[in-house]
Amino acid sequence: MWITPEEVLLANALWVSERANPYFILQRRKGHGKGGGITGLFVGTMDVVLDSSARVAPYRILHQTGDSQIFCSIACGSSRKEVTEHWEWLETNLLQTLSIFDNDEDITTFVKGKISGIIAEENKSKAALEDEDSGKFREAELKMRKLFGMPDEEKLVNYYSCSYWKGRVPRQGWVYLSVNHLCFYSLLLGKEVTLVVQWTEVTRLEKNATLLFPESVRVSTRHTEHYFSMFLNVNDTFKLMEQLATIAMRQLLDNEGFAADRSLPKPCKTLKNVSALKRDLDARAKNERYRALFRLTQDERLDGHTDCTLWTPFAKMHIVGQLFVSNNYICFCSREEDLCQLIIPLREVSIVEKADSSSVLPCPVSISTKNKMTFLFANLKDRDFLVQRISDFLQRTPDSGHSGSPSPSTTPLSSSLPTPIGAAVEPSQGHHYSPSLPTANQGLLRIYQKDAPEDHGPKATKEKMKEESWNIHFFEFGRGVCMYRTSKTRELVLNGIPESLRGELWLLFSGAQNEMATHPGYYAELVEQAMGRCTLATEEIERDLHRSMPEHHAFQNEMGIAALRRVLTAYACRNPGIGYCQAMNIVTSVLLLYCTEEEAFWLLVALCERMLPDYYNTRVVGALVDQGVFEELTRECLPFLYEHMQELGVISTISLSWFLTLFLSVMPFDSAVLLVDCFFYEGIKVIFQVALAVLHANMDTLLGCTDEGEAMTILGRYLDNVVNKQTVSPPIPHLHALLTSGDEPPPQIDVFQLIKSSCDKFGSLRADVIEQMRFKQRLKVIQSLEDTAKRSVVRAIMTDSAFSIEELEELYVLFKAKHIMSCYWGASSTAAERHDPSLPYLEQYRIDLGQFCQLFGALGTWLCGTHTATLAARLFHLLDMNKDGLINFKEFVTGLSGMYHGDMTEKLKLLYKLHLPPALCPEEAESALEAAQFFTDDDTPQGEEVKEAGDASGSRDAEEKKEVKDYKYYLRMWAMENEPKKETIKDLRRMNQEQFIELCKTLYNMFSEDPLEQELYHAIATVASLLLRIGEVGKKFTNNGAKKQTDTTNAQAPAPAAELSQPEKEGPNGESSSGQSLVCRALAEAQLETPPQQSSDEEVKDDTSVSSYSMVSTGSLQCEDIADDTVLIGCSGDQQRRGSILDGDWSITFEQVLASMLTEPPLVDYFEKKGDIQARMAACKMQRGVERQVSSSSDHELAQLST
Repeated sequence: MWITPEEVLLANALWVSERANPYFILQRRKGHGKGGGITGLFVGTMDVVLDSSARVAPYRILHQTGDSQIFCSIACGSSRKEVTEHWEWLETNLLQTLSIFDNDEDITTFVKGKISGIIAEENKSKAALEDEDSGKFREAELKMRKLFGMPDEEKLVNYYSCSYWKGRVPRQGWVYLSVNHLCFYSLLLGKEVTLVVQWTEVTRLEKNATLLFPESVRVSTRHTEHYFSMFLNVNDTFKLMEQLATIAMRQLLDNEGFAADRSLPKPCKTLKNVSALKRDLDARAKNERYRALFRLTQDERLDGHTDCTLWTPFAKMHIVGQLFVSNNYICFCSREEDLCQLIIPLREVSIVEKADSSSVLPCPVSISTKNKMTFLFANLKDRDFLVQRISDFLQRTPDSGHSGSPSPSTTPLSSSLPTPIGAAVEPSQGHHYSPSLPTANQGLLRIYQKDAPEDHGPKATKEKMKEESWNIHFFEFGRGVCMYRTSKTRELVLNGIPESLRGELWLLFSGAQNEMATHPGYYAELVEQAMGRCTLATEEIERDLHRSMPEHHAFQNEMGIAALRRVLTAYACRNPGIGYCQAMNIVTSVLLLYCTEEEAFWLLVALCERMLPDYYNTRVVGALVDQGVFEELTRECLPFLYEHMQELGVISTISLSWFLTLFLSVMPFDSAVLLVDCFFYEGIKVIFQVALAVLHANMDTLLGCTDEGEAMTILGRYLDNVVNKQTVSPPIPHLHALLTSGDEPPPQIDVFQLIKSSCDKFGSLRADVIEQMRFKQRLKVIQSLEDTAKRSVVRAIMTDSAFSIEELEELYVLFKAKHIMSCYWGASSTAAERHDPSLPYLEQYRIDLGQFCQLFGALGTWLCGTHTATLAARLFHLLDMNKDGLINFKEFVTGLSGMYHGDMTEKLKLLYKLHLPPALCPEEAESALEAAQFFTDDDTPQGEEVKEAGDASGSRDAEEKKEVKDYKYYLRMWAMENEPKKETIKDLRRMNQEQFIELCKTLYNMFSEDPLEQELYHAIATVASLLLRIGEVGKKFTNNGAKKQTDTTNAQAPAPAAELSQPEKEGPNGESSSGQSLVCRALAEAQLETPPQQSSDEEVKDDTSVSSYSMVSTGSLQCEDIADDTVLIGCSGDQQRRGSILDGDWSITFEQVLASMLTEPPLVDYFEKKGDIQARMAACKMQRGVERQVSSSSDHELAQLST
């Protein structure tokens, strides 16, 4: 690129001059490329180690004048090609102009002015696209793309200096972390080390410190492990690696590619060595921690945070913590855990003002809410800016969610909701949900208990005491979303939430209340849209409705079932990615007992989308991840029991149901609902604590188990006898009661004691530790699921393919990699349209035409030079049975199998079909389809109309009798029609002359670069001539009847053919001359296109090489059938080509093509030859390395340019 002219005092230090003229010098930096001796090795090593190569391009152009020792750098380049273009421009446009000047100073001034003008013009065009990345960072990104052959779409996030351990030797270099790849480059004393790892291939990523690898990061894939150490900041590097690996796993899971956050505020100044993407990822990480801490929605964005103190009226003291401000909330969290937490929605704020400062209360801000609560924050560093920022957000906040512009989530659902194909929508006048429904105003439990007599027993008294304790808490700490959440709140939750307050507090602690308040009417409209649909999710919901807590009287009638149906169906419509998953019905039925329908819906949203991420998707990934976390926690906390349980294989069996249903399916309802109370307040860590406590309580008994069934029985009996002795509800029979059969009933376990024991023994478990474990397990689980998908696909098609299992697995990896690559490097259709996790594994990944052509060029055996893309497109159209522009893996393997493992007949049949519709591309098939219609037989029998007329004349009674009598016959016929019919060579349609010419072109290109090239050309010339004669003979028999009717026209018909063949002077075979001329013309067009002229210094032609077609043109093929046609290559060929026309009556069959091919042994040997798919797959895997080498300069380029 052109650079602003700068003076260079020592022009030859560390540089080698390669070209020179009186005004300019082109130089190459020592150490770049081969050669240079010890000095070159030293310079190259220092450039890599000290990162000077990111600032100093390997090529540059200097301006010099006369005998002056001062030089000016005016251009630089990362490759020889780039700098050569600048050099040629200077020679072409400036040399002649500079020779006019007499003064050296004028020359220098003119050159500097000219270069500055060019730079200014370039900056104008790039101004709109310029980002805030620093110049040095952009240079590092260009270097990464050059070193590793990455396209412009691949964005660098950051790069770090480190050592890569190759064997026992550390290689100092630079690791480049891009959105989709981890790359490493090192050049030490001439030895180059290059590594490229896709994030989607990473199975394990961990930071460890050992004696051999101090402060190292281990990156594991399925086949190898890589160690990186000696980072300046290993924590920052590892955190970024985690984020990029998480994005890749999300891409594998639900095909969500990375999209940069365009709404991110720009920094006040360009940050050195920090890219916009790095800022984006840092902001995402902060947002995720902020949302998880305060249970906020996914669209909430943290604007900033600052240290402060909060005045707590209940404790009469200031609490030190941090204040967080986002677009809809003001939140506070104390520095000491569980001391105090506060969430203030901006919709509830009425006044924000600066209070009077004092030595006791410096820089205070007072925030008042609509429910008459006032919060006082002090010790704020930048109070004015904070108040202004909150005021700005308040102006954008709708009044209680009812005024102002609606959010995207509250837009009319008729336009925003997805409509599945084939969904049936009921008329709008049939309302499925209205505020007058009983379940719209209160929970099912209250509905069924309102007529029950009031209980005055000790349990009811205990319940009243709990309610009074909570009322006192509300009076002291506030009620609603702005309530102070303290350690006192946690104690009350652990002691059990009273049934009358359970729904309200679940909404509060989960964050569902905020979402419901900002989306009024959303649920009602969603129900009306969803209930009329018939989808796979609704069918599964109907099957499970009566399995949802059937032991509870609330779900033994239509009211409870209908409410459950509406909530589940509405959520399946809201989130089609999840739809419906088993266990959602159990959790939702419990929510409906204590909440209204709308409240239960928003609680389900909070569970599925925030509190239990990925739990209820099609592959229950989140539950599997937490199952792995539970196993890891068991190994750390109960090591002896873990080893024994692993031998029995129990942990993975029992824990999945515990996590999916939050113990609701394995524990008596009255006890499990107390765990749900704790879960909504403290999150998933409560479930882990209780699960560990259950194992710990049964440790001695479990250690004595000898098989899996015995261990599961012990745990089942224990959980079934966890009782809630304080419940006021009537006892509900539990499904696990069957496990308690025996002579002696097992002892009962108080659920409150179980919860207290779990907190005492395992209360040190922290949420951030769980998230770190989740990341590690997520890599393992998702990669394991991908391996399972691969094995399932291979098993499904292995019986229909001749490839081995290992070959199919490698092909699947390449096929999926091509699909994934399109997700982040662009494609004609979005990857989300091609990837549907609800489909069978075989249908989940599909590729389009462009990707198929790339794989065909890398793996196919029928490579035809420039004609390869055309042949690949025809094969794609042939394999695309449903015409959606995409093919799945089975269709892809079917096409490859025909080329690799078919016999000669199968291969020729495939090649034959590639030159008939529908394999022909639309533009190629315009004339071919017209010609093919002539040969298409009418499948309708001549007597069909008569038969239909006869049927119509029959009576209605006879028709009904026949239908009743022959229904079995029709069923058999329908079954026979649906059976796949194996295609035979008799079923192939005839090929016309244009299609035959295309086939000859393909064969001619296929044989180029073959060792037996000349023998194959001779054979195909003989076969082509023979088939032309066969077609002419067939034409005579086809038109024999027509000749008898049109004698006069038939007598004159040969005249034009004789005229056209007259310049050829072919001799006796005059009527086939036109067809043979077309074949030769096709062969000439296929190979002898005039290449563009190239300069002698760029390409030196090899006089000893003779093109394949030149052998044909000089008559070296001793074939008299085509020898006369070779005059087409000469000057008279153009006249002959203009006179040649296609014969619409000419056609041949596949049997004729096959029989003709079998007469030539070279053709038989060629098509019977087996291809080596292993070698081509290995070459395809190495393609990335080849691209990298091509992108850099080579010694061959140097030799060409220096001549």
